Amino acid sequence: MNRHHARIVVGAILFLVVAMGIGRFSLTPILPFMREAEGLSVEKGGWLASANYIGYFIGALWAGFIVRNQKKGLHINAWICVLSILGMGIVNNFYLWLFLRLINGITGGLIFVLTSSMLLDYLARNSLSKWSGYVFSGIGIGIALSGILVPYFQKYFSWQGDFIGLSILSTVFVLTNHFLWKKLENPSIEKIKGPSQKFWTGFMPWITIAYGFEGLGYIITGTFLVDMIHEMPSLQNYASYSWVIVGIGAIPSAPIWSILMAKYKPIIILASAYILQIIGIFLPILSPTIFGVMGSALLFGITFVGIVVLTTSYCRELYPTKSASVVSTLTSYYAIGQIIGPIIAGKLATYFGGYNSALIFAGSVITFALCLLLFGRRYSQVKLNANTSTA
Repeated sequence: MNRHHARIVVGAILFLVVAMGIGRFSLTPILPFMREAEGLSVEKGGWLASANYIGYFIGALWAGFIVRNQKKGLHINAWICVLSILGMGIVNNFYLWLFLRLINGITGGLIFVLTSSMLLDYLARNSLSKWSGYVFSGIGIGIALSGILVPYFQKYFSWQGDFIGLSILSTVFVLTNHFLWKKLENPSIEKIKGPSQKFWTGFMPWITIAYGFEGLGYIITGTFLVDMIHEMPSLQNYASYSWVIVGIGAIPSAPIWSILMAKYKPIIILASAYILQIIGIFLPILSPTIFGVMGSALLFGITFVGIVVLTTSYCRELYPTKSASVVSTLTSYYAIGQIIGPIIAGKLATYFGGYNSALIFAGSVITFALCLLLFGRRYSQVKLNANTSTA
């Protein structure tokens, strides 16, 4: 990879650091401090998370309709995303927080879909698709940075300082992206010659719906992991470190899963990622120790980015001429699950007086998603073979 291509990839990584790792997921390590200082209930914390995912759903859908000036749209949304992070540290009203998390989600959905589709297409055009997994490492880098910096900022500036400090860091990253992407042209909109592909056929509905249930289940850990550990008196001091472990697991996961998918059957690798995530979700219940919760954090980091990359890459292989539509559709279903997950988890945790019930629910949902994935693959393959034999 030459210097120009490297600059484009690093610029994309920085976009995902800001939009996903910081903008979207920094609430997780900050939430325990917000709840402690502001008296927020678990249920209200769930609503803050869900407001972001409602926005993410809107942004993901919206991105599917943006075909011109994508680069300009990305930069505008990146700056709005930074302002929404900053606003969380300035205002002190629950309903304004909901609004800011909604705006942050909209910009995050737009940035994720546009960055992913632009970069995956760019790498494909330049015969560099093997580097696509590295782009998604930005999510893990952002998570690790927020996990490291949040306790430090909170110690000296309270939870408001967390958001302000992270918004300043995000500003630096967006400015750097402007420099790195200076020579990147908007993707050309060309009519694809040849027969058009039917989009919602075969295995696509099954993998998409399973992906939606995955979004519902995984986001419960993604929202409440740090707060859950913070609630354990013997492990409270390790709560913030757990989010660093998530980031460390997430950073190399995309390229590792991509390499595995290239060597073995994609469905086997994808199913393996689901199984590891299910084990990680149940670990804190089976072993409420430092090893159990840190193992859970590591498995969560390794798998949640991996499942995103594997699912997106696999579906793009099935429909190579529908890149933006594939990413937008998958992200939309994923977002629907994410909207519902924190609300249900908040209610379960409030009703049962702890997070175990929420984790059991999350693990059960992802187990169902795995069954749906495997059954759908088998069913669509049998149907395809039957159609081929009768043709």
